[in-house]
Amino acid sequence: MNRNRLLIGAAALLVIWIAGNLALHFGLKHHDILPYDINQVFPPDKPTVPGEIYASTLAAIMDHELHTGFGWRPNDLFFWGPKVGADNNADRQLGIIQAVRETTRIFKDHLTKVSSNQYDPNLVIADTDFRNDALKWILPSPEAKYDDGILHLRMYVAGLHATPPSSRPLNTRAVELISLLQTWTDLLGDAHANLYRTTKDDGTPVHSWDCDHYFYHSQGYAHVMYHMMQAIEREYKGQLKDDPVLKTLFDDAVDALGKAAVMKPLVVLNGSPDGLFANHRRNLDGYVNEARQKMLSLREELERSPE
Repeated sequence: MNRNRLLIGAAALLVIWIAGNLALHFGLKHHDILPYDINQVFPPDKPTVPGEIYASTLAAIMDHELHTGFGWRPNDLFFWGPKVGADNNADRQLGIIQAVRETTRIFKDHLTKVSSNQYDPNLVIADTDFRNDALKWILPSPEAKYDDGILHLRMYVAGLHATPPSSRPLNTRAVELISLLQTWTDLLGDAHANLYRTTKDDGTPVHSWDCDHYFYHSQGYAHVMYHMMQAIEREYKGQLKDDPVLKTLFDDAVDALGKAAVMKPLVVLNGSPDGLFANHRRNLDGYVNEARQKMLSLREELERSPE
């Protein structure tokens, strides 16, 4: 009787564990889709102020991470955080916040500022807010600071529509995109290196159970860039429509990033190149590297034709 009870108990625990992992898998698969369509929010036939699509999309990305699903995960309790247990979304959010920080910085430093002009005050605050420690629990909590960053991005948009405008509009010369593309290719280069690495920073080998950390962190980069490149396409549509090469490169990069952003294997496998099982890091890197190459080509085109 005792043996039967132990077997039943073990079987029940196994079923609960499998059901829990399936719930987390499909929950994250659903969460990966940002319910934000730029063309619905900003219909192409209606005028916009340069900068509002960029800032609104950036705010929507962070708002989704904070207020849907289980909220901000990297600072949660040990068994619910970025290293153990339900860690995939936490790793993904760490990639997202890193990409959001750099995308906000370029917006503040280059896309809305020319030479000796002052920084936009709302973007200065948003940039500072997003740099709060993502792993911190309180004093201050990242949730509070990131919410404040979202608020100031939306205040920036409101300032664009004020009379007179109190926010600095986006500079729509396509050459200004070079700094943003440089930053994004650097991030994708980091993702490429992590998706191929075989040793950790301390010299110990990367084990199969480590691979999902690199996979989802890299996917966080792709998620941000996928939506922000669509925002950039809309912001600079006047320049891109006259250059079919730039338009094609943009579309190809968006397509690769979109596929990378929603890859969700049930288990991240680390198979060998000629093995029976998949290597999901390498599969993700195919899309990451494709997007990176398209961005490098975009930079070259913009440098040749800086107008």
